[in-house]
Amino acid sequence: MAPSRIGLFGGTFDPPHLGHVAALRAAANTGRFDRIEVMVAGDPYHKTSTRLVRAAPERFHLAEVAFAGLPLVHVSDLELHRTGPSYTIDTVLSLRAEGAKVDLLVGADTAQHLAQWYRADELATVVTVGVFPRPGSSPRPPEGFQWYEIPMDLVDLSSTTVRARLGDDDDIEDLVPSQIVPLLEGVVE
Repeated sequence: MAPSRIGLFGGTFDPPHLGHVAALRAAANTGRFDRIEVMVAGDPYHKTSTRLVRAAPERFHLAEVAFAGLPLVHVSDLELHRTGPSYTIDTVLSLRAEGAKVDLLVGADTAQHLAQWYRADELATVVTVGVFPRPGSSPRPPEGFQWYEIPMDLVDLSSTTVRARLGDDDDIEDLVPSQIVPLLEGVVE
């Protein structure tokens, strides 16, 4: 039996938004994957050092609700059970230990910084990177990473934009899946 092919789409998801949904649909449409693992970071150390981040269980619940019913998508709590910072290499090695082939799925803005990730040299040897286009960013990851571009329409949206609108009590219905709007309303950052 051939190993399963997993697309690993990780993030803080604070909160999940329609750009994430579009990326997950585009990944599913490639036909490359048996499953897409949405990996909610337990301790997104690169973000918690600069701003307040919702608790991991809350972000996990938001992701589960936001991505429910999307083809091939499974929201994982694997990183929530670890102590300390969430490192992609640890998650990839865990999935590979189960016999899976893993493609790391990232936006072009993130792909440009992969060489700065924890154990990046090792990561480059164990994954192929699927890159989603982002406005103003080249899809090319740093030298040493095998990669391909995932075709999709450009979406210019970020969780930062959603949090800013929430903080201003502005409408977010055009930014996030409708099923999480009630979960986010009234939340002030």
